Amino acid sequence: MSEERPPSGAGEQETVGEEPRATDADAWSTACAEDLAQEKARRRAEQGTPPGSAAEELKKLVDTVAEKLSGLPSPLLGTVAGPAAQQMVRQIVQQAKAAVEPVIERNPDVFDHLAAAGNELLAAYRSAVQAQEKRWTAGASDLDEELRRRGDDGGPGQRIDLD
Repeated sequence: MSEERPPSGAGEQETVGEEPRATDADAWSTACAEDLAQEKARRRAEQGTPPGSAAEELKKLVDTVAEKLSGLPSPLLGTVAGPAAQQMVRQIVQQAKAAVEPVIERNPDVFDHLAAAGNELLAAYRSAVQAQEKRWTAGASDLDEELRRRGDDGGPGQRIDLD
């Protein structure tokens, strides 16, 4: 006995013999969503939690630095001023957090854009350095060939590339 697909206008239930059978109209999307959730869970177990947005990461950094600074003993001020100095450091850290957190919460996209701009600047710098290193390591014959290709006549002076 072979199973047949229901017609496109079929309802949520169809009858096979006398028993009603429920069908899932979005079985494919449900299966894909389940597979995706399993894959994400597997990757999270292997690699840990993925990094969040730049704003979330900055907030984590501020929290971590605040915890470390608050827990440091103050050897410079001695044992007499130790508790007072630690209280002052905690107060300064709390003030800094209070100033930074609203900025992060109001403008989370700004930090994502700054991170992307930093990546672009790094890529541009890397490209410039690689091009310059290529020129430095090129032999004299390679340099002469490149100058001829550019149309430089190779007169008495040497062309200096300042970019």
